[in-house]
Formats: sequence, C-alpha cells, structure tokens
Amino acid sequence: MTRRKLTVAALLGSAFVGIIAMAGLAEHYGIIEDDDDDEGPALTKSIGNAKVDLQQGLTASEQVGQPISGKFEVEDGKFQLSIYTIKDGNLSEVLVDHVTGKVSKTEPIRDDDDLAAAKAQVAAMANAKASLKDAVDKATGETAGYRAVGVVPGLKDGHPVASVVLVKGEEIKTINESLE
Repeated sequence: MTRRKLTVAALLGSAFVGIIAMAGLAEHYGIIEDDDDDEGPALTKSIGNAKVDLQQGLTASEQVGQPISGKFEVEDGKFQLSIYTIKDGNLSEVLVDHVTGKVSKTEPIRDDDDLAAAKAQVAAMANAKASLKDAVDKATGETAGYRAVGVVPGLKDGHPVASVVLVKGEEIKTINESLE
C-alpha cells in the first residue's frame, strides 16, 4: 500500500472529522487525492523552496476575502500556494507567490468538485470563532520540525474544526484543531 493510500486510510479512520469533511479534505489535498501521479513526492521535495509559510499565505489572501482553506500543491508540474476565499458570497481561488508572499492571481471557483468542496468549507467556517491561521499556528506549535502544507475546515458533531496537514521530510501527518 502506498504512503498516499495509507494517509487516506488513516485520515478516513479518524473519527474526528465527518465523512463529508473527509471527502472535501481528500479532494482538496493533491498530496492524497490521486494515486496515479507523483504529486506527494513532488510536494515534499518542493516545499523547501517556499520562502513563505502557510500562515503568511492565509494572511495575504485576506485582501481578497476570508480564507476558507489553503494548501501548497503541485499543479501541472508547478509548485504553488492556493488559498480558497469567500467575500460577499463569491468564492475564489487565490494563488500566493511562495517566494514573495504576495497575491499573484485570483480567479472565481467554477469547477464543480472545487465548488462543492468550497461550499462545504464555508459551512464549516460559518460558526468558527478562530481563524484557520490560528489553527495552523497552534498545530505547528505542537509539532517541532513539521511544516504546515494545508488546512481545511470541517465539522465534528456540529462543531467547526480544522484539519492541518503537516510534513517533515517525507513524513505526513494531520492534526485536528478546534475552531471554537
């Protein structure tokens, strides 16, 4: 069984995040979504090139809207930092330059799968009192040597939580943090 499949199995085995949130998590994180590509290794190799961290990307995206999820990813062979935001009911994907920390591109979310994931994330953030940045700060503070590569909100028993994906070398782990 590949590490990606093991990661998905471990995540799915977690009682902490509901099934709908897990579907959104699996779709949102390219590092675990498609066993036929090599994005997981490409991501863990590329993350060292990022001069900004996930928290800086979340902060930068606030100029476009409220961050509802974020991740480093390799898409079409290109390493990038992608943040989903909402403002005035409009959902956008914000690309933050991983070297400068500045917003490099913003576009509306139109893909059906991405739109469904973003709507689930909005629902999870509806009653959140803490920000995703706060959750990432807490998770990274609890795990010396790990770097956050993604965060996505979900609901547990009707309460908002954030699943923070962390890497250290090639090791990947998820920590769930309350957003209340």
